[in-house]
Amino acid sequence: MVSFVSKEAIIYYLGQAASKVRSFTIAALGSFAVAACSCTVIPVSAGLYYGGGAVGPAFIVLWVAPAANILALVYTGAILGRDMVLVRLAAALVMAGVVGTVMTVAFSRSESGRNDRPTMPDPEGKLVGRSSLVLILLLVATLLAPNYLIRRGAFVYKVVVTAVGLSAVALFAYWKKTPEEIRGWLRESWWFVRIILPLLLVGVFIVGVITELIPEAWVEKWLSGSGLLASFLATMIGAVSYFATMTEAPFVHGLMKLGMGKGPALALLLTGPGISLPNWLAVARVFGWRKAVVYVVTIICLGTVTGWLVGNFVLVG
Repeated sequence: MVSFVSKEAIIYYLGQAASKVRSFTIAALGSFAVAACSCTVIPVSAGLYYGGGAVGPAFIVLWVAPAANILALVYTGAILGRDMVLVRLAAALVMAGVVGTVMTVAFSRSESGRNDRPTMPDPEGKLVGRSSLVLILLLVATLLAPNYLIRRGAFVYKVVVTAVGLSAVALFAYWKKTPEEIRGWLRESWWFVRIILPLLLVGVFIVGVITELIPEAWVEKWLSGSGLLASFLATMIGAVSYFATMTEAPFVHGLMKLGMGKGPALALLLTGPGISLPNWLAVARVFGWRKAVVYVVTIICLGTVTGWLVGNFVLVG
């Protein structure tokens, strides 16, 4: 996205000087099509940000894409029912507006001189060329296909699917892109790999250890009902655990069978795929620790309050 999406168009539609209502709406609605987990969405969000987008829309994408993408919503509806998926969608959109506003206000001073072009005209041409759009879609399909096509069987099958997808990407890029465009794309890709991957691996390992140490009896005791404490604990479990997109629905369904309340269930549905300990570390590395702290604290507060409100006033009984 940094290499092939028009920087002028990003600045015009999502930049610091753009209308907040329009830029927030575009970021939120566009995120529904990005079926990513809390970590794989970071390059997308960072691509928008470093391509010229403002901090508010960038963090809206960072939140909405894993918390409420279309695949996760459909799967949630199939497992947990229509009411839960409608509440999850509404809560994610409301939280997106709050997140965008908080990030914009908190960092308005440091962001004021960044790509600030109030008189910039409507950009000529498309946001992204046809060949670049196809290339981006091929990359997204390559990232998603192993998990969605290969549900069972040996891990080598996922490797094969990934190899086929990458081969298609390489052939298409060789056919449609110039050598200089390919070199620029690979330089940007390597920057993200070098920044994100080490912390991602460390974070996933720590989460695996923490997850195994949480006793089932503790879950049954503290996550039942719709109290503020139960919602907060569910939010914190989601905030440190790593959920690949769509895996949160069956996990929450299992906890609800053990007595988990609907409010805490929603809090976990939102924060589980939306943030994670690896996500905290990677966001701090890419965007800076101040933005990471404000973002994570905002999500934890919103998740807790949303779960409590929904459990007591919306999904009652």
